This record gives sequence, C-alpha cells and structure tokens, in this order.
Amino acid sequence: MSEVAKNKQPEEITARDVTKSYLRWHFANEIPHTFERYLAPSLLYGMMPILRKLYKDDDELRKAYQRQLLFFNTQMTWGGGVITGLMASMEAKRAEEIANGKPVTMTDDLLYNTKAGLMGALAGIGDAIDSGTIQYIFIAIAIPWAQGGSAMGALFPFVCFALYQALIGVFFARQSFKMGRDATSLMSDNTVKVAIEVLSILGLFMMGILAGNYVQVESTLKFTMSGREFVLQELLDKIVPGLLPLAVVMGVYWYYNKYGLNVTKALLWLTGILAVLAGIGIL
Repeated sequence: MSEVAKNKQPEEITARDVTKSYLRWHFANEIPHTFERYLAPSLLYGMMPILRKLYKDDDELRKAYQRQLLFFNTQMTWGGGVITGLMASMEAKRAEEIANGKPVTMTDDLLYNTKAGLMGALAGIGDAIDSGTIQYIFIAIAIPWAQGGSAMGALFPFVCFALYQALIGVFFARQSFKMGRDATSLMSDNTVKVAIEVLSILGLFMMGILAGNYVQVESTLKFTMSGREFVLQELLDKIVPGLLPLAVVMGVYWYYNKYGLNVTKALLWLTGILAVLAGIGIL
C-alpha cells in the first residue's frame, strides 16, 4: 500500500471515542437548537471527533458533516445514546469502504433513514422512562428531606438524575456502537419490551402517589338533615379517600388531553374554578 493510500485510511474508533462523542452531544444537547434542523447541530458537534478520525479526505469529511447536519430530534439519552453509537459504527463502515475502493453500502439514504426511523420511537421510550418515571422516583425519595428543610431535598434528585442520564447515555452509545446496525434489535427484544412496560406502570404508580400525598383539596361544606349535621369531607373520606385530589388531577389530565399541554392556561382555569368553589363554600 502506498504512503498516500495509508494516509487516507480511517483511524480505529475506540470505546473512548464513542464516550467522548456521546458526552459532547449530551452537554450541547439544546444549545444550538434551531427550528430548521432542531438538534442536528448538537449531534454533529458530538460526531465531529469521530468523523475527523474516519475521513482524511476533505471532500468526504465535508459530506459527512452535511449528512449529520440534516434534521434530527430525539430524546437525549435513549435516542441520543443509541443513535450516536449507531452513527459512529455506520460511518466507520462507510469510511472503510471508501478508503479501500469498495462499493458503498452505507449510503446517505441508509444512514439518514436509520436515524429517522429510530429517533421518534426511541424518544417516546426515553421520555416515558426518564422524564415520566426515573426523575419522579428521585423526587419522591427527596420530598421528605425538602419538607424537613434539608438542602438534600433539592440536590439529591438533581444530582442523581444528571448522573443517571450521563451514565445510561454512555452505556447505550457504547452498546449500539458494538452492535452496529443490529442495535435496533435491542429495542425489539421481548425482555426489553417487558421492562419498559413495567417501568411505565411504575411511573403511573409514582405519579398517583405524588398526587395523593401532595395535592391537598378538601371540602368545608356542612349541612344539616333531620337535626343531624353532615360534613361532606368526612362522608367522602368514608366512601373514597382522596376523591377530591383525584378529581382535580383527572380534571387537569382531561384538559391536557383535550386542549393540549398548555400549562399556563390549565393553571389559570384551575385557579379560577377552585377560587369560585371556595367562594361559595364548597371547598
């Protein structure tokens, strides 16, 4: 092999390179967010050290940058971790084919379609598990400390969730790089599906626990029948304890489901309704 050909050969991509690539994506995740490309600039920033090691030809490197700068949007750890490792593996294969003069099987369309096919599905999984389950577990653990005035109540969920996301993202990036294109099979494995379903159910339980303990709504309504005084709240507690907090939570859920996730409007409506009910003596 000539000296020129040797200089065109891609360098080996190591686990350390993949870790560095993911962490660059992780910490730059929302910084260069654009409406045209969404999170693609962050992905490119994460991939740049790997692409520089793979493509020694300036034209090919430029094409790789453009390829990774197409529209991209996913959840940071599950989507970003898997796709970062997968793109590193596929780009390494493409660079090897180009350097050795072989037909390119890792085409532009294949790389982008792989990203596009995974980013939505993985975002849904990641949001349900990370944002919908794991962070609330940390918060639920820390709430008693916060109520007791301990700074750990604020620091514990923040630090633990940040560490969890960094570690789980690195794990996914490394595993998907090792598995290459077969990484997609990881998400279709029955064991993983069962684990995801269990975690989703756990998340619902945690939301119910938090709502039941920290949404305080009680009725002050009293009335007299046949000379006997009845307190509405005592009657409700005997029938279904926590019925009013549940009604409030389900009412907010219904609003979001029907009118979209507009938190400000939901809070204004909820405040108005509760104020009226309190004003007429029901709450």
